[in-house]
Amino acid sequence: MKSWSVAGKSFDALEFKDTPVPELGDRDVLVKFHASSLNYRDLIIAQGKYSFGNKDNVVPASDGAGTVERVGKNVTRFKQGDKVVALFNQGHLAGSLDDKSVATGLGGNIDGCLREYGAFDENGLVHKPDNLDFRQAATLTCAGVTAWNALYGLKPLLPGDYVLTQGTGGVSIFAVQFAKAAGAKVIATTSSDAKAQRLKELGADHVLNYKEDANWGETAKKITAGRGVQHVLEVGGPNTMIQSLNAIGRDGIISIIGFLGGFKGEKQPTFLDPLTRGCIVRGILVGSRLQFEEMNRAIEANNIQPVVDEKVFKLAEAKEAYQYMWDQKHFGKLTIDI
Repeated sequence: MKSWSVAGKSFDALEFKDTPVPELGDRDVLVKFHASSLNYRDLIIAQGKYSFGNKDNVVPASDGAGTVERVGKNVTRFKQGDKVVALFNQGHLAGSLDDKSVATGLGGNIDGCLREYGAFDENGLVHKPDNLDFRQAATLTCAGVTAWNALYGLKPLLPGDYVLTQGTGGVSIFAVQFAKAAGAKVIATTSSDAKAQRLKELGADHVLNYKEDANWGETAKKITAGRGVQHVLEVGGPNTMIQSLNAIGRDGIISIIGFLGGFKGEKQPTFLDPLTRGCIVRGILVGSRLQFEEMNRAIEANNIQPVVDEKVFKLAEAKEAYQYMWDQKHFGKLTIDI
């Protein structure tokens, strides 16, 4: 089969090669992949900048959807022909992460999905939502479950709540869709009028251009009549964190998901900021299989359609896909056909 591996510290060092189709253990499922999608994590792993570690020559990409080709003799959850999606942390089935399950991330410590076939323990897969095609389903593993965990993992989102999202990456767009399906109100930030229009089409109630409004956190709080938002999906880093703190309401939750703006900010948040605002600041690393399955039920019940970028790459074009995403040319999730 054809497979990619992370063989250095640049996109150019990604290696496309022939490898054996994985052998199956008694509890394993062989998946023929049809699609994968990229996340910011995949880009920085390929550049050697991922702080959570990854094994040498790992097969990249946590996200993948496909069809069950064969199953081991003790497999009970799946059968040949089932349509499945990979779980991000293969050992995180329910409850909180621990040191063991946090070390089971696909495309990092464990071989991921940017290949034609993959073998997984039956517990590391979920059934594909019936209303999605393979490209759409391949966007769920990381971005979808992360957004779901942010909104439901600690303090469940309620109708009428305000949710603040940042930008137009996969997690943020999923959060807009999940929040609107739940009857919540969305305040979204972006950098252009064109992206603002797309966010409004997805249901965002208010869109703030952070290039035109440097104090967008305060503006967001004013929109809520001074009460503050209940959920913030924080993807930017220290600079946006200050604005997230300005927007949050008492007992609100800021879920730290990423650091697209880097690790250092002009003004660093302090431990007093959550104290004076009476909020919770929570770091999350995707979510469990139980949350994945809960999310999939909501996706089917509400016919939620993941936003997939118009540009679709082929497996052999993965390097080009990495660069396209790094250059921020995408809107929503960037997918790769396998």
